Amino acid sequence: MGARKTKPWLLFVLLLILSYYRTCFSIAGDTLSPGHSLSHSKSETILSKGDTFELGFFKPGTSLKIYLGIWHKRFGQKDNIVWVANRENPLSHPSSSTLILSEDGNLLLFQRSSKVPFWSTNLAFQGPNTTEAVLGDDGNFVLRDRSNASCIFWESFDHPTDTWLPGAKLGIDKVTGKPQQLISWKNSQDPAPGVFSLGLDPNGSNQYFLEWNRSQIYWSSGLWNLTTFSFANVPEISRNSHFNYNFVSHENVRYFTYSILDPSSFRSKFVMKYTGEITQNVWLAGPWEWTLYWHYPKKLSDIYAFCGAFGVYRENSSSPCECQKGFEPFSMEDVSLNDWSGGCVRKSPLQCENNTYANGKKDWFMKISNVQYLPHCSKPYSAVSARRCEQACLKNCSCTAYAYNSSGCMIWEGALLTLQQLSDGGEAGQNIYLRLAAHEHQNTKVEKSSSNNLLLFDFDSELQAINDGMNTNGNLKKRENKDAELPLFSYESVSVATNNFSPAKKLGEGGFGPVYKGKLLKGREIAVKMLSKRSGQGIEEFRNETILIAKLQHKNLVRILGCCIERDEKILIYEYMPNKSLDFYLFDPTKKQMLGWETRIHIIEGIAQGLLYLHQYSRLRIIHRDLKPSNILLDSEMNPKISDFGMARIVEGNETQANTNRIVGTYGYMAPEYVMDGSYSIKSDVFSFGVLVLEIVSGRKNIGFYNNESPNLLRYAWELWRDDQSLDLMEPTIRYPSPPYVLLRFINIGLLCVQESPTDRPTMPDVVSMISNEHAPLPTPKQPAFTTGRNMDINSSIDNAGNCSKNSVTFSTMEAR
Repeated sequence: MGARKTKPWLLFVLLLILSYYRTCFSIAGDTLSPGHSLSHSKSETILSKGDTFELGFFKPGTSLKIYLGIWHKRFGQKDNIVWVANRENPLSHPSSSTLILSEDGNLLLFQRSSKVPFWSTNLAFQGPNTTEAVLGDDGNFVLRDRSNASCIFWESFDHPTDTWLPGAKLGIDKVTGKPQQLISWKNSQDPAPGVFSLGLDPNGSNQYFLEWNRSQIYWSSGLWNLTTFSFANVPEISRNSHFNYNFVSHENVRYFTYSILDPSSFRSKFVMKYTGEITQNVWLAGPWEWTLYWHYPKKLSDIYAFCGAFGVYRENSSSPCECQKGFEPFSMEDVSLNDWSGGCVRKSPLQCENNTYANGKKDWFMKISNVQYLPHCSKPYSAVSARRCEQACLKNCSCTAYAYNSSGCMIWEGALLTLQQLSDGGEAGQNIYLRLAAHEHQNTKVEKSSSNNLLLFDFDSELQAINDGMNTNGNLKKRENKDAELPLFSYESVSVATNNFSPAKKLGEGGFGPVYKGKLLKGREIAVKMLSKRSGQGIEEFRNETILIAKLQHKNLVRILGCCIERDEKILIYEYMPNKSLDFYLFDPTKKQMLGWETRIHIIEGIAQGLLYLHQYSRLRIIHRDLKPSNILLDSEMNPKISDFGMARIVEGNETQANTNRIVGTYGYMAPEYVMDGSYSIKSDVFSFGVLVLEIVSGRKNIGFYNNESPNLLRYAWELWRDDQSLDLMEPTIRYPSPPYVLLRFINIGLLCVQESPTDRPTMPDVVSMISNEHAPLPTPKQPAFTTGRNMDINSSIDNAGNCSKNSVTFSTMEAR
């Protein structure tokens, strides 16, 4: 059958319906002429010539407030508004809300009941009105001369709200001093100006700032160098195959603008979000959906005052902001919309008035442990002790909090801002003491009777991870304050938790002693490490591990929960690692298949981050000295955690190396300078890390380390590298990564770390940079240590028992747990 012909009358009806549809929802074309109006009650809109943008009235979310705005026509209004006219003065009556182009040439937004416009272009024209308002396909709404389209009197691009479109300007009018900046919405349903903004430096430099409350800078783009910004954290904002950015400066204005090289198939918008992030979203023709191109800051915790006054930020929480005890949200309605700009307010007023106390009641201080704060928001105070620091704050009625640590005494006056509660196992934080009214004190007392009962202890809420109760020579002080030290537990409660140290609960045993699995009454599993009475070096290592780990907190370090020093026993309690240690999988013929390439990379990256923290970012500079697969424990998600700090050493200040007459560690992972001369440094750990990388990539042990008859892993990896056959080093039971150069890059990094001379090896910051910047070129490694005869002569001085007579040093061989 042939194609069915459309009846003429049906075609006429369809055209009539389409004509009616456009009449009801859009006025003619893209232009508003003098004397004409745009009515909310008729759902009238203006469409740009190419139907790209639409201008009309809208209500955000469930709000009843009415705004005039512009949005991308293809995506509709929801979450897609790019400009708002009356963001500070919303309309309220749908039936009478109207935009008109008045006889004097101005755009006016009216409500019938009001004689004063809710918004206006407010221009002064001389002579007859010749203006028209036009919405362009670039999203710019302009007021121009009808007879000369290039003569523009006003344009929305000069008055941005929270969105920056291609062709618009962000800068400063030098004549008036008025900035053109992005200001966030208050929340997802309120276009009113929020507290976050993006704008050009008012002091004259060509860089952008993210600001809180138009006063506090929390991010800078760096200077524009004609191609990109100088800071490496915004490489996406640069001239490339998609975008062309330009900085313009002359006597009247300074501004940035950008364009898209192929606007027919590619769109872009920058949005200053109400959460404090600046984002760039793009879409390509075809998918017809917005995609996040880049955003900054990368973490919400880097946003200044994200949780408002006295609010505390908690990462990895369904509600990232919360109020501390004694406070409540300023507005529950705002909080329901994730708007914490109002922060928290006190439930009870402080008693301090003119340095006196009402009714004889005194304010008090609640300790908040393991937090991160901005020191520049506080004032230093010359107090020589924590007690005097507290008294100084208590006598100052403006003081709301204080902290006392290695930096001395700091006090806060007014609102406490940008407070972050660090997660367990992450980086180490500080303690801060928040001032509360006496009324709030009664609900904060903790039952001391359960403090030494391991079975009843609530680690999630009570554990104080920073061990302030250790003195400088490492001796455990008597418990004067429960919150001042690492929690101490009774031997009886530890014994019950491990079923009387049952052999069935034993996880393994190392040079330190046996390790048992325990369980608390609330179901939490723990690992209990007991000092072996046969261990000659145990007391020193126990002291070491207690002091060091209690002061170290990082997500890639095993977390210590407490200790026990009763009945001549020395016991450490750790978080339990359900997936055991790395060697459990890495060298097992069956289990090694569980470590896919992505998991292996994840483990390498985690170990590198943990070492970086130890070497550079912890409060103490730590050299581990015994890094090996059995000391890399894996949690339930296969995240690696460095453990066993019994052999670790502290180096002071900027010192990076030291010497010892007692060499301890594990054959195959010790650097040559440590083996032969007793010299250890951060580069010794780098060497061990390099061995680990090559073992993780290959699935092979570094066997034959002191045996010329068998090629060790370092020599084997070097020979493959030298012969351009490094892909053969890959563990054969798993797939090659895609692309394969990723594998070659990790082998290259591993070989750089095991070079013979410590000066040739990279530092851990270098290593982390090499891993994260996967396209940056890497140096060519030199021949590794222990691959030639010249550094193998130590074999003759080491017997099977692991004793060494050379230089009167002693080896202590530490076996895997």
